[in-house]
Formats: sequence, structure tokens, C-alpha cells
Amino acid sequence: MAGKTLARSKAGLPESEKITINLGFIDLGQVDLLVQEGFFSNRSDFIRSAIRQQLLQHSDVLRQTVARKTLRMGLQHFTRADLEAVRATGERLDVKVLGLASIAADVTPELARATFNSLVVLGALNAPANVKAALADRMR
Repeated sequence: MAGKTLARSKAGLPESEKITINLGFIDLGQVDLLVQEGFFSNRSDFIRSAIRQQLLQHSDVLRQTVARKTLRMGLQHFTRADLEAVRATGERLDVKVLGLASIAADVTPELARATFNSLVVLGALNAPANVKAALADRMR
């Protein structure tokens, strides 16, 4: 993955992530031929279809692994109020997300460090840069 860009929904939360891949010229030519022949509307359509097919093919393993690793699937959003409530109880969070973990823009690095014990994100983490830096040693 050479680069990534998050596409924003109307609510301001990312709805997808753009990735960059490198393909050999022959593979790329074959994709273009399938697009030209009308099997796919464009290269991105082909790539999304191929990824979905692989995810379907491995769905049982994915389901078992998500359960075994106790991952929460989907969107997990943490507001400042959420984290202040956690801090008030003296508890610390061990978060495992498959999808998108989002930390509100008004969360301070100090609040994040006081509330997150560990943070595992398979997918994307949307958080202020200073909060990501503050949690770097707690992310796996």
C-alpha cells in the first residue's frame, strides 16, 4: 500500500479508504481487457469484485478468527464524553476493532492515554495526529 486516503461521509466520518497497489503490466493489461469487454465498469470495479470474492471464499476463517480474537466489527467511535466517563470510573479500555475506530477531534492526548490501555485496529483509525502519536506505544 503506497498511500491511503479516507473518503468522507456526509456525517464527516470515513466511509471507505483508498489504497494504492502495484500490478505487473500483464496483469494490468488483462484487467483492462476485461473492462474493455464489459465484464467490469472500470479497474476499481474489478479490484473491489476480486477482493469481495476472496473475502467470501475465506468467510468461515474470518468469522472464526473474529470470534477467537474478540474483535468488534464495524465502526467504533469514541467521543470525549465517552472517554471522560471511562476515566471517571478509573477503568481502562482494551479495544479491538475490525473496521473503523474513530476518536473525536476534541479528545486530548492526555485523555486518550488515561483511558486506552491497548488499541488494535484492523482497518483504519481516524483520530487526531497528536492522539495517534500519544497512543503509538499502545497500538498493535
